[in-house]
Amino acid sequence: MIEQPLGSVIQGSLSQGLEVRLHADVSVEDMRVGKFLVIQGVRSRFFCLLTDVSLGTANPRILVNPPSLEDDFLREVLAGGGTYGTINLSPMLMFTPDERPNTFPTGLAIPQTQNGKSPLASFTPNSNSDVLLLPVKTIPSHFSPVYEANENDFRIVFGWEDDPQRKNFAVGKPLDMDVPVCLNLDRVVERSNGIFGKSGTGKSFLTRLLISGIIRKKAAVNLMFDMHSEYGWEAMQEGKQISTVKGLRQLFPGQVEIYTLDPQSTRRRGVRDAQELYLSYDQIEIEDLRLVSHELGLSDASIDNANILAADFGKSWIVNLLNMTNEEIREFCETKQGHTGSIMALQRKLMRLDSLKYIKNTCPHNYIDQVLQSLNAGKHVVIEFGSQSNLLSYMLATNMITRRIHQSYVTKSEQFLRSKNPQDRPLQLVITIEEAHRFLDSSIVHQTIFGTIAREMRKYFVTLLVVDQRPSGIDNEVMSQIGTRITCLLNDDKDIDAIFTGVSGGQSLRSVLAKLDSKQQALILGHAVPMPVVVQTRPYDAQFYQEIGSTDWQELPDHEVFAAADAAKADLGF
Repeated sequence: MIEQPLGSVIQGSLSQGLEVRLHADVSVEDMRVGKFLVIQGVRSRFFCLLTDVSLGTANPRILVNPPSLEDDFLREVLAGGGTYGTINLSPMLMFTPDERPNTFPTGLAIPQTQNGKSPLASFTPNSNSDVLLLPVKTIPSHFSPVYEANENDFRIVFGWEDDPQRKNFAVGKPLDMDVPVCLNLDRVVERSNGIFGKSGTGKSFLTRLLISGIIRKKAAVNLMFDMHSEYGWEAMQEGKQISTVKGLRQLFPGQVEIYTLDPQSTRRRGVRDAQELYLSYDQIEIEDLRLVSHELGLSDASIDNANILAADFGKSWIVNLLNMTNEEIREFCETKQGHTGSIMALQRKLMRLDSLKYIKNTCPHNYIDQVLQSLNAGKHVVIEFGSQSNLLSYMLATNMITRRIHQSYVTKSEQFLRSKNPQDRPLQLVITIEEAHRFLDSSIVHQTIFGTIAREMRKYFVTLLVVDQRPSGIDNEVMSQIGTRITCLLNDDKDIDAIFTGVSGGQSLRSVLAKLDSKQQALILGHAVPMPVVVQTRPYDAQFYQEIGSTDWQELPDHEVFAAADAAKADLGF
């Protein structure tokens, strides 16, 4: 069947985008920002994103004396000639056919129009060949026809989930179309990635969705710092009716392990087979305290004196400090040139760490090594915080654990580089952190392990998945290294600017991002997709459970649902 064009190109430029005049029979109301359209030029085919919609008139006098509401005849007469709709398109990719007649370089047949002079807007890919999509370096000529993208177009650009040669994962569908949009998970895990959006837009569901795909396709192992206990076990679903959604442990029972920093909270929520995790004072380093200096109220002088204490007492300096009397502190300062007032203040503020349930004076068992062993065995690890989800607790534990795991990966990577033995190659690791701007703020990013990982890309086989509602709080250098950005609705101009840091043509996408729906819509751009695309995100429901993981899932009885809700409220202090 011959496709009908929606309109034709009337003007534009490579930098500012193209303006398209819609045909008279095409309603401007059917054109939505974020829609995926294609332009068929004389020699090349252009894949474009719709960035703006506007109205035009052939004569300004029409606006001076517009037809009345009842005059349908005059309005129909003017439509398409005197009045018309226009859309702005931003070309993202292009594909040029081979010079040989009726073929593409990879063997794709070009369907012909009725007169046989120019190719149609669709073609079918050969299953044994790849299409080479190129960055746009030119634009189509005047009056080139514009078509709505079809299923073949989406397959060519985004692939399909069952492709045996790639680890593709369907993350959603384009607006107004029932065609899957896939992420190439091999490219996702190559670099650090981000999931952004204001509160309530579904970041947690998107995170669960993406991690489920990584587990299903075996693209990497995951270490998730679950601040609000939403990923490992079942979590409450937003909505008028109280219901729960399946956690990763239930979706992949043999592949996901849960560690908890608050065993009592984990037991109250009915989590089975969770392993306890404790940290000790001798595992806390100056870098960890510098990260949480704002939460603890530590000054630079306190950090300097902490270095003096660490130089004298070694790893046990915090335990020694907490047990020192004022007189012992004065004596120490007289001999070691420390500042008495600063050390006393440091002692008072470090006493707050006693309130953290997972901090012990000493730990006979190295729990971080146990987590590392699980990761080395290909298990995916979720670390729950329970009632210990305040920022001080979350930032301290996350930094301590990540730094030691990164050190182990550096050692293994260097060994692999030396031996070249595939058996020595570390498994690719993706670390998920929430409230990412707290770790990646410009003032501390160069002193934290997360800033180091973000800048290293995949040098040591470790990347980040950052989840945040304030991307403007993340250092610009780090944001420029974020490979793939999945962004839900944002309203703040600074946050929107941050999303497009290091992205060419970002200005044309600002309007697309600002007009997303508040639920289940996201703009995806970056390393794992050939071009930016707006998707209706895949629902995380019973159908998804059957498609991606375990089907052995029973909804909780109502009384257990309410009990889980009460336990969650108690953990949050309500």
